[in-house]
Order: sequence, then structure tokens, then C-alpha cells
Amino acid sequence: MRKVTILTLFPEMFPGPLGHSLLGKALEKKLWQLNVVDIRSFAEDKHQTVDDTCFGGGPGMVMRPDIIDKALSSVMEKGKARLIHLSPRGQIFGQGLAQEVAFSPLPLVFLCGRYEGIDQRVLDEWNAEDISLGDFVLTGGELAAMTILDATLRLLPGVIGDGTSLEEESFSTGLLEYPHYTRPRVWKEHEVPAVLLSGHHERIQAWRQEQAIKITQERRPDLWNLYTQQHHLT
Repeated sequence: MRKVTILTLFPEMFPGPLGHSLLGKALEKKLWQLNVVDIRSFAEDKHQTVDDTCFGGGPGMVMRPDIIDKALSSVMEKGKARLIHLSPRGQIFGQGLAQEVAFSPLPLVFLCGRYEGIDQRVLDEWNAEDISLGDFVLTGGELAAMTILDATLRLLPGVIGDGTSLEEESFSTGLLEYPHYTRPRVWKEHEVPAVLLSGHHERIQAWRQEQAIKITQERRPDLWNLYTQQHHLT
């Protein structure tokens, strides 16, 4: 069972979308386990203060290291879990990292910051791993944690019924995925490509590969360049 802990100021946000569809069913089947911890419960004053002004000046508030340290100490020992801090300064999350996180042998702990962020000292003390969804800023780490969990938990055995579908989707092969079609065969005068109706599996596979290459070249030249390098194409 994949054990997941979320440290957040907004525990009511979870499981949220993670409690629905395939991941919700996987949660019910105990393929993964969710523990949500309210950081504010570790504050000691009557107002449950978790932040303070920033040394050196500047706008916004910073989450205090002593509060975060208590919250982390309540759920993990150093080196006994993989601590992920959601931050725009972090490593960009992609399919390769999703695979690596999904099958990491350690339990996963997600630290969701708010305001201007978390005091750097506690992040260093706990060897937090910074991960980012991309070059943009969210109001907090919760949505980023949900996105990373959605991308990783779906890779676990038993979560998706037909595991072979994971092998051909975007990024798994280094290319973007080919387009899909279903009934009706003709919709608003648009027909399904004839090759998909041929029953000729080799031709269908070749067409899908051609489409994946074309889409990747047009939409993600960076991925295409990487693909050609890895496959020694010219």
C-alpha cells in the first residue's frame, strides 16, 4: 500500500478530486492510504498563528519553522519518508519523475506552503525535496500536491484496469499520444480515419506512430529533439 501524508493549512481540501473516479476506488480498495495533517493544530497561541513577518523586510508572511518542525515530527522520522515540498523553485515535474515517485520505496509526505512560503531553515533541516509543476505560481501547494498524486498513483498496479494503456499514452514513449476516435463513425460530416476501421493491426500501429510523431513535431519541438537524440534519428 502506498502511504501518503499531506501537511496543509486547509485539510478540508482533501481528498477532494483524489477521492473520486479511479483514485477514489483505489483508496477504497486500500491500494493507497491518505493521512491529512492540519499544520495549524501545532500552533501554541489562541489565534493558532503559523506565520510571521519576513526578516529583511518585504511583503507577505512566512510560515514559521518551529510550527512546521512540530508538524513534520508528528508524522515522520528523518530519512524514513520522502518529503516533497511544493515550490516554484523546484525540479519541474514530468512523467519520468512521476514514475520515480510512484515506485519510491519510502512513504510520501507532501508539505503544502502558503503565503510567501516556508522558512528555509526547516526545509534544509528536513532535507525537503522541492518539486514544481512549472513556471507559474499558485496560491498554495495543495493543488500541486493533488496533481502530482494523480499522476503518480494512477501508475500503481491495480489502479487502472488495463495497464497496457499506460504504455502508449503521452510521454511514456517520449512522444505525445496519437488521437483517439469512437462511435459514431461519421459525426457532422467528419469521418473516422479509414485505417482505424481496416482491422489491419500493423497498419493501425504505423498510423498511430506517424500521428504521434507529427503531433510532437508540431506542438512540442523540444520533446521531438530529445526523442531524436535518444533514438539516434537524423
